[in-house]
Amino acid sequence: MTTAFDPVDLAGTPLRNRIAMAPMTRSRAPGRVPTELVAEYYAQRASAGLIITEGVQPVPEGQGYPDTPGLHSAEQVAAWRRVTDAVHAAGGRIFAQLMHAGRIGHPAVLADLPGDLHPVAPSAVAAAGQVYTAEGPKDFPTPRELTGAEVRRMIEGFATAARNAVEAGFDGVELHGANGYLIHQFLAPGTNRRTDEWGGTVEGRVRFAAEAVRAVAAAVGPERTALRISPGNTFNDIDEPDPLPAYTALVAELDPLDLAYLHVLEASPETRDVTTQLRKQYSGTLVLNPATEGPTDHRALGLVEDGTADLLAFGTLFLANPDLPARLAAGGPYNEPDRATMYGGDHRGYTDYPTL
Repeated sequence: MTTAFDPVDLAGTPLRNRIAMAPMTRSRAPGRVPTELVAEYYAQRASAGLIITEGVQPVPEGQGYPDTPGLHSAEQVAAWRRVTDAVHAAGGRIFAQLMHAGRIGHPAVLADLPGDLHPVAPSAVAAAGQVYTAEGPKDFPTPRELTGAEVRRMIEGFATAARNAVEAGFDGVELHGANGYLIHQFLAPGTNRRTDEWGGTVEGRVRFAAEAVRAVAAAVGPERTALRISPGNTFNDIDEPDPLPAYTALVAELDPLDLAYLHVLEASPETRDVTTQLRKQYSGTLVLNPATEGPTDHRALGLVEDGTADLLAFGTLFLANPDLPARLAAGGPYNEPDRATMYGGDHRGYTDYPTL
């Protein structure tokens, strides 16, 4: 019987186990450049079979939050090389998550960048809620609707960032198509009200995600390319009342590409039926960030044993437990995450969590 602690070959990249560190924004990259502290943070967690980084903006205007890192400049590539070198020296494997925030942002976050930048989206539909900026919380603005030519440029931006990631030493990249960010905004009918080739029908709404994945696979190889999705997730004011048709259509586009993996984030236990359907449809490696995640809930480990997933991704549990695979194998104990230090700050709540 296969368990979460068994090694696995990920499209030619050997992993020591099937436990992945899920991507988590930490906002500790001042000037959008990862620091030595970031390298230490990820190297501490190199016992994961696979580390997936925090969301990294592929283009400058893709930034949604303060102090998040990018992969669109030579300085950023050099800084990320220090991170990947540290992880590899510790025996780990690491993918960069490419995240364009789309409408989830504010001009105040982009104010120090050249040009008059403004959040963009498939359609000019503002998200309910607020975003944190250096000036305090601000209401989400109405985004500017992308033109057809700009949509194409966004796709090329993902491909260029993927090339930068490989130059920086990453083992691959994961496109962030979940949690209400740009790719998810194209997938969801509430945020995509276009009537051109990029919207209007299920096929139109999935086109951006599929084309972005194809562009990245062509740039760095399908074995270095992955996508994260979260069907039915309402985070960031997304409305997907019937997610299955769009996601089955998207998976039909992805399945022949021989990607490194498809990463499914379960929005709630109620979306397990969607996960099961996609697992049946997708013939490649499936990484699952299960809704059952929790330090006292070990049912998640059984999802590898019963074939629901090939790898399991854990988020906040990995944030507070750098040696999570060892703790899962031992059945605990687990450090509790300090939510006050999750975003921004120094080493406290970042690199000072103890190991067993």
